[in-house]
Amino acid sequence: MKPQNALFLIAALAGCTGAAGQNVINSTPATGWQTCTALSADSPARLACFDQWASQQSALPQSPALAPVVAPVLITITPPDTQDCKNPNFSETSRFWELEAGSDCGTLGIRGYRPISLSWIGSDGVNTQPSSPSPEHTALTAQPYSTSETRIQLSVRTKIMQGLLTHNQALKRDSLWFGYTQQSYWQLFNGDLSRPFRTTDHEPEITYIYPTDAQLLGGWRWRYSGASFVHQSNGQTLPLSRSWNRLILMTGVEKGDQFRLQARLWKRLNEDPLTDDNPGISDLVGRGEVAGFWNVNPNNTLGVTVRHSLRDNANGSVRLEWFKKVGDGGAPAHQSGLRLHTQLFSGYGDSLVDYNRQRTVLSVGLSLVDW
Repeated sequence: MKPQNALFLIAALAGCTGAAGQNVINSTPATGWQTCTALSADSPARLACFDQWASQQSALPQSPALAPVVAPVLITITPPDTQDCKNPNFSETSRFWELEAGSDCGTLGIRGYRPISLSWIGSDGVNTQPSSPSPEHTALTAQPYSTSETRIQLSVRTKIMQGLLTHNQALKRDSLWFGYTQQSYWQLFNGDLSRPFRTTDHEPEITYIYPTDAQLLGGWRWRYSGASFVHQSNGQTLPLSRSWNRLILMTGVEKGDQFRLQARLWKRLNEDPLTDDNPGISDLVGRGEVAGFWNVNPNNTLGVTVRHSLRDNANGSVRLEWFKKVGDGGAPAHQSGLRLHTQLFSGYGDSLVDYNRQRTVLSVGLSLVDW
């Protein structure tokens, strides 16, 4: 190698590596490759310089590559390993109808439906001689019933199928339920009549529920829609026999875990006018209802249910309720379902035999609402 070429090579290597005793900060990659570029007169020296500079660059720590920006997927709650229809992480509506994977308790278990209650009631009147416009549907004699009674309500349900339309979706669970409700008025304080049960209504039903999760105005969420077939009768023979069948469409919305609204609209199935126990029942009891509940705090819930005939005569009923929690359930995960239950009802249809009699009823008692 010629002496002058050797000098150029030494200068190139010095530019690449930095002279001994020189601060490393002063030797930058830009200076190295620019020095190599300056060796245009000696191709071997220039190539050697670039090789040396490239080997130094590969030894330097590399900056991590920037990850692509991905929009987050927002999920209200992911399915837990164990399913529990009492999981407080889910809303009350979701737990009640088991709308999501985590609030699902499976099929064929027994659950509460409407409040299971024992109440004292007082009313502004009692139907001592029930009647209906149909022939042979009026009691022959009046009974000296008391306006002070005891009301007993039993109500249970079971989920008989699920995943009919949602199939194996990770979160949503549609369901088919069978429910049964029985309500009895017991003349407990009427010793002169040997304390009889004045009337008992039986209400079996089949209900299908489809889960939804749509944001509405004001922070409300649309949570479900569904349909029911409902039969209601009092199990009596003539002249006290009363019964009807309905097809019901329903839906429900919620705002957090504080407010719930549910609406039902029904159509009575037609019956032979000659055998109809209670003609005109839809014009009196109603053709639809809206029920709203406000959880004022963990211990108190207020509710209102309005039924309407959807006709100009505007018959129906109004029910006001107050539920106050009794006890603590022993653990935070097992809240007490026992409630002090106060209710005020005014209108038609407090019982089926009273479908055509308007009255006002105050009741106070204990109810089991979640078990």
